[in-house]
Amino acid sequence: MKAIVQDRYGPPELLELRDVDQPVPAAGEVLVRVHAAAVNAYDWHVMRGDPYLARFMAPAVFGRRGPKRTIRGRDFAGRVAAVGSGVTRLRPGDEVYGEADGTFAEYVCVPADLAEPKPANLTFAQAAAIPLAGNTALMGLRDVGGVQAGQRVLVNGASGGVGTFAVQLARALGAHVTGVCSTRNVELVRSTGADDVIDYARDDFTRTGQRYDLVFDLVGNRSLTDCRRALTPTGTLVLSGGGVSKGVSLVGPLGLIVKAQLLSPLVRQRLRVLTAQPSGRNLATLREFAESGKLTPVIDRTYALPEVPDAIRYVEAEHARAKVVITV
Repeated sequence: MKAIVQDRYGPPELLELRDVDQPVPAAGEVLVRVHAAAVNAYDWHVMRGDPYLARFMAPAVFGRRGPKRTIRGRDFAGRVAAVGSGVTRLRPGDEVYGEADGTFAEYVCVPADLAEPKPANLTFAQAAAIPLAGNTALMGLRDVGGVQAGQRVLVNGASGGVGTFAVQLARALGAHVTGVCSTRNVELVRSTGADDVIDYARDDFTRTGQRYDLVFDLVGNRSLTDCRRALTPTGTLVLSGGGVSKGVSLVGPLGLIVKAQLLSPLVRQRLRVLTAQPSGRNLATLREFAESGKLTPVIDRTYALPEVPDAIRYVEAEHARAKVVITV
């Protein structure tokens, strides 16, 4: 099969389209013929080995000189091509979507419990846009943030991949939602259902005088002091910012995360760090939101499999709005 392969850390130019062996599903796995995948900040972080400290703190993903998994890509939507022993829930031909390493390829093997039926009302490209970003938004708001109906929620980075899902999900959970974005993305964020939109080029959301029950920070570009200023006295800050690539950094957003963890026990406000994990149950929930019309993926651009380096370059440079999808 054809796949996008990387042997060592570095820029998108190191990603190569190669012929590699097609994987064979082990017990409890399914082999998926990938029809579409999506680009995430996760992809360029792993591609570059950024931040440098992650190479030592996340050995399952990062090696010293190159990623542990040589095929890039994390999201997928496609059809089941074969099933391993013990798999009864899915059968060849089923349309599925989910999250697994190595999806910038024609085929990928996935644990059966992490492959869920694709939302029936979405195309493969739309479905592929959901898993990592949608799961991150859902866990940040519902599980870590504990958002309740009637609360005021602010999403910093509302026009990004996770942000466009976070705005929609916060609305679906009954919150009043404010999105923060650049001037060119104001109408996009408003179209996803934000009650209010703050253009960060004109207004500083930490100094408007407004206070929020939950601030979901997807950018990591403001200090803890700034973010706490925007919270109610007992509000919650959820940190999930991957930052923007400026070359390989030493600690990246880890510095802000460590500060939040150290300060959290000393203040009334809840300072929480989101570590999202793939979840079949969450994929089922996201499918329900999509099929009910409460969650609609926003796709900025699509690229073909050989164009993955261009797609990652586009996302990495912070020019992308919402999701970038790879068709296979």
